[in-house]
Formats: sequence, structure tokens, C-alpha cells
Amino acid sequence: MSPEYAMDGLFSIKSDVYSFGILLLEIISGQLNRKFHHPHKEARSLVGYAWSLWREGKGLEFVDPLLRVTSPTREILRCIHIGLLCVQDDAESRPTMASVLLMLGSDSLALPVPTEPLFSSKRCVKVSSGPQSSVNGVTNTEVSPR
Repeated sequence: MSPEYAMDGLFSIKSDVYSFGILLLEIISGQLNRKFHHPHKEARSLVGYAWSLWREGKGLEFVDPLLRVTSPTREILRCIHIGLLCVQDDAESRPTMASVLLMLGSDSLALPVPTEPLFSSKRCVKVSSGPQSSVNGVTNTEVSPR
């Protein structure tokens, strides 16, 4: 789900581009975005992990091992780059699907540098059960499913 849709309920053709970018990164990594977990790194989102490795020049560490042995390295790294262009936070910065198709079909077309994704930093997930209190102890909320 694109950030502008998740945060503000705004939907456009660039929202579909974001979803395509997520799908492309999922295929390349062999992992689902919503179930992303990497045991050797701090917990990050799939997009954040892809960005971090791509920025460090270690994009092949992001790639599913089976894909690594069956596909040309240059093409895989180009697909990661295109995926990162598709998942940029600013919808206006994302390419159109027509541009994405052109990028995927042409090795000679120069790709712009993507911007760092908003949610690329470490996620802190705290799971607790039972009553939860606020910092100042004034409120007490019991969390229970419907």
C-alpha cells in the first residue's frame, strides 16, 4: 500500500507504481513485504533492507539465492534499482508504468537515483499482552480483539 494511500487515503496511478515496486522487490528477494525478516540484520522493512544494501553496493545480498544462479547479475541489480524508483515516498518522484516498462526493456537507458525511503530505518515492534498504561500513568487501556 502506497504511503499516500495509507496515511491520507489518496490514490492515483502512482499508487499502482508503488505496489508494482513492492512486488518486484518481493520477487527478487524471495520474501514477502508483510512478513519480512532477516536474521543477520536489525529488523527492517523489505524496502529499507533493499535500499540499505543497494546504497552500500551489496545489492546481490538482497537477491534470492536461486535467482542469483539463474539470472544475469546486471539485470538483477537493474531490477532492484527500478523497484526502488517505484517505491519512493513522494508519488511525483515515482516513474509512470510506461516509464517502468521502458526501463525494464532497455539496458542503455540511464536510471535516475532513487531517494531514500521514509521507512528504511529500524522498526521497533513491541508486543505486549494485558493492560497498558500511559507514560504518566493517568490512563489505563486494556487491549482486546473484537
